[in-house]
Amino acid sequence: MIPRLHERTHKPRDPLAEALGRPVSPNEGLTEYTIVAHWPGLDYFTLDDEQRIWTSVEWVAHLEGPYLEHPFAASPDDDRRAILHLDVRLHPDDRELTGPEWAETAHRLARAAGIEIPGNERGCRWIAVQAQPGRLDLIANLIHLDGAWHAPPADILRRLACEARRIEQDLRLIPIRSGPMARPVLRPASPKTTSPFSPPTPSHACGPPDTTSTVPRTSTPTPDRPVICHWAPASPTSPSACVTPPRRRRRPTR
Repeated sequence: MIPRLHERTHKPRDPLAEALGRPVSPNEGLTEYTIVAHWPGLDYFTLDDEQRIWTSVEWVAHLEGPYLEHPFAASPDDDRRAILHLDVRLHPDDRELTGPEWAETAHRLARAAGIEIPGNERGCRWIAVQAQPGRLDLIANLIHLDGAWHAPPADILRRLACEARRIEQDLRLIPIRSGPMARPVLRPASPKTTSPFSPPTPSHACGPPDTTSTVPRTSTPTPDRPVICHWAPASPTSPSACVTPPRRRRRPTR
């Protein structure tokens, strides 16, 4: 479950259209299967015998009501954008939630965002829309019924994320990965270094040449120039190898 907080706006029409996945219409009634939850004070706006199915345009007018009743309400930094919109999306492999489960999720997220206070029926107007598979949208007006401005908590995203983790556990949903998986560190093979205090390994051991070795010989033995193997000083210019002694000159005969 991934929560996302949208930028606040002046009008609820565009957030509701995005939540529905289609433009708002004066002819389309949104049933309780679409508006799965709402603020508790909504019951005072409908009579017992009044039809509970409102069109999407009527829901827009309901969310805009505090603007008309309190035209000068603004945030402490004089911001009039009072429409808050957030949504959560499930994992593609999650099971399909029931209506009561969506309603419970909506109320828990509303309390985590601070737009619903248990027992306060004169707070923010908000509705929860479940019109697209695996997605739930909350749209609220931050102006209270008495004209006071509701300031969301500064750590609203952290609170929504923590509540989403708890909802995943309670409803047995697929949890979101808390962070990228640690990849194994591939270290390059370090080249072998030769210590100046130890003799390097010769290309082949002293003795009869190995006929199975693929290392080319440095010299070819001849009858008058035998090949002698010995350790040479360990240096890059004079490595240990089989060397050939210089040819001896013959003394002239008298």
